[in-house]
Amino acid sequence: MLEKIAIISDIHGNLPALEAVLTDIHRRKIERIICLGDLVGKGPDSAAVVDRIKEACEAVVQGNWDLGITLPQELPTGLWHQQQLGPERLAYLKQLPFSVDLHVSGKHFRFFHASAQSVYHRVKRKASKTERLAMFINTEMIAATDGKQPDIVGYGDIHIPYLLTLKNPSEKRSDHRPNSGLMLFNVGSVGTPYDGIPQAGYCVLEGETDSSEQVGFAIQFVRVPYDINLAVQLAYKAQMPESERYELEITTGLVHK
Repeated sequence: MLEKIAIISDIHGNLPALEAVLTDIHRRKIERIICLGDLVGKGPDSAAVVDRIKEACEAVVQGNWDLGITLPQELPTGLWHQQQLGPERLAYLKQLPFSVDLHVSGKHFRFFHASAQSVYHRVKRKASKTERLAMFINTEMIAATDGKQPDIVGYGDIHIPYLLTLKNPSEKRSDHRPNSGLMLFNVGSVGTPYDGIPQAGYCVLEGETDSSEQVGFAIQFVRVPYDINLAVQLAYKAQMPESERYELEITTGLVHK
């Protein structure tokens, strides 16, 4: 059956952006949603985002902010976000899985937040070939059900959407047929994109979900405008620490350290 699956990531407490993306997904008549983590932090509505994601998504993997906020906090920002979330949501974030695998159009897809090594191990868009190929390895963090490495990997974390192909070094061809290759893509960020476009971003995967044969599939990048002024107002109204930094990031689409 030809089916569409929405892949979202890095909401970071930005509820207006999330609602705009969910509305766009519904408008496209997409029923399946997978979230690649970082539900919380940066924005003021982490609690509402967690509740909405639990309701809307069939699978959610753990991001570095999701894990980090469950650890003891000392700084005012971390303490504030912990207090907003409460113990039940913190327990939910702590138990989220590291990765999720799908088989679509005869391809083995794997999704995680940052890399195959850790939720904290960042792989940038201009990473080396060695770093990129390491994204396809079955590490101790990944429970590969069939033991096979993925053909296609999607991740979040860096907030910059892109897609590239790689030659599969483990694939040996003796009949001079072309190497089938690997594909790596980043889904971008719903809440705080860092590619200079201040609009919510996500991906749509389309393919055959009930076929083991290799057939056509598509990965589409989507940008969705949303009420940024409202998002800014919500941060200041909640008296969230570092509201100024959050405002700069969501209004410019760029990271501010």
